[in-house]
Amino acid sequence: MEKLIMTGRQAVEQFVDDGDVIAVGGFVGAGHPEQLTLDLQKRYLDTGHPKDLTLIYAAGQGDGDKLGLNHFGEEGLVKKVIGGHFNLEPRLKKLIMENKAAGYNLPQGVISKLFREIASGSDGLITKVGLKTFVDPRIEGGKLNELAKEDIVELIDIKGEERLLYPSMKIDVAFIRASYADIEGNATLSREGVYTESLQIAQATKNSGGKVILQVENVVEKDSLDARLIKIPGIYIDAIVIAEEGNHKQTLGTWYNPAYSGEVREDLDILKPMELSDRKIIARRAAMELVPNSIVNLGIGMPEGVAQVAKEEDLDSMRLTTEAGTIGGIPAGGNDFGVTVNADCILDEPTQFDFYDGGGLDVTFLGLAQMDKRGNINVSKFGDNIAGCGGFIDISQNSKKVVFCGTFTSGGFKSHIENEKIIIDQEGKIKKFVNEVDQITFSGDYALEIGQPVLYITERAVFELTKEGIELKEIAPGIDINKDILDLMDFEPIVKDVKTMDETIFKEEIMGLKKLIEEDN
Repeated sequence: MEKLIMTGRQAVEQFVDDGDVIAVGGFVGAGHPEQLTLDLQKRYLDTGHPKDLTLIYAAGQGDGDKLGLNHFGEEGLVKKVIGGHFNLEPRLKKLIMENKAAGYNLPQGVISKLFREIASGSDGLITKVGLKTFVDPRIEGGKLNELAKEDIVELIDIKGEERLLYPSMKIDVAFIRASYADIEGNATLSREGVYTESLQIAQATKNSGGKVILQVENVVEKDSLDARLIKIPGIYIDAIVIAEEGNHKQTLGTWYNPAYSGEVREDLDILKPMELSDRKIIARRAAMELVPNSIVNLGIGMPEGVAQVAKEEDLDSMRLTTEAGTIGGIPAGGNDFGVTVNADCILDEPTQFDFYDGGGLDVTFLGLAQMDKRGNINVSKFGDNIAGCGGFIDISQNSKKVVFCGTFTSGGFKSHIENEKIIIDQEGKIKKFVNEVDQITFSGDYALEIGQPVLYITERAVFELTKEGIELKEIAPGIDINKDILDLMDFEPIVKDVKTMDETIFKEEIMGLKKLIEEDN
């Protein structure tokens, strides 16, 4: 049966009503249905409808300006937002911070898997993810402002063990994206760099009695697509929208790169080595925590440098993964974050989080924005500024080892390497090591409870979480332990057996890390 092929404006006028719950798939810019969110915004600005929508999405989707979910950032368009990340959607975040829409922040993996629970008709997702973090109802319950009065997370007991229940909800409309669809709506993701949770959103919406709108590059004849490449069957689809030129980029930073979608393999030998800087120092020291055949996740920002160090050091036995669903290859950064060059495999997001939640990661490298005396990490909220947790909670709670990476201070910090020592040119204005974090995105208490090894790596010092407290384990050559470390911390770490960081980290030439890791393991 042929599906309705229409413009984005026609689709949002026909299928989206006031008060609807809308689920949107995407990861940063990859997989986001830009045509649909743009046309929804235009309709609202023209007519004042639809209004009072509830928006739910897993990964952050936007350019930090006007694209992606920023199209929902019109006062009155949304009354409630349940999202995994907000830094890329400042217009949407502004509504929440000004208390003009109820805001909730839940872990990215939780939301992506919740779509599957909704599709299956279950009562919700039961998991340990979020325990003792700000998502826990005993702390904040994921609520971001005064309008967020409804409890959407419950603490339950399963055979004497604490778990969180994230209840299911009815979804009225789905905005998803694919590469091509035939006239019956069977869709392939062959030119997409990520698969996100588009399939699960479509299933959840269809089984909620809702409508699924699919954005594609083009529509082809029936039976012209290889059935083995179909990722979203036409039985879920109610309308197909062919994107206008400019509204179906592969990522926000790249119009189209076949190496991102696995259609070709790119020559990675052309990648330039990283400049020897504080970023490379941190990445090198972090990479020393790898073991042969490690299955690894890298966070955005500072941890991305670990991938480049691994390439320089020829660590071919390490397998990098991203929460977007890619396995192997070299994860891209910046506006391309989420996609991967030369991936071995691309999975949908909920499936990747299944593996993560079960303890499949040997080690994860994540950002260090703010840390306190209990080993808690905050990357999600600073004062009134909402960043969001993304997949940070899902990943950090379940990895076999966690390594947090970041400069010791921020806000104008500058340094350089000279004579194989780090020289602090300008100290940052913002202390990262505080008595109590603004929000608990990672719980040190929970890590100790489950026996999880945790390191905190900066350009000048390495700390470890122990039962006795935070212990200073290493300092960089050229660093004064009192002036450059202890005097800049709001709490006093344990100092008893401090070593000097490996000198090869501070040299221009490669470290010989491959041999070092093999010898240590």
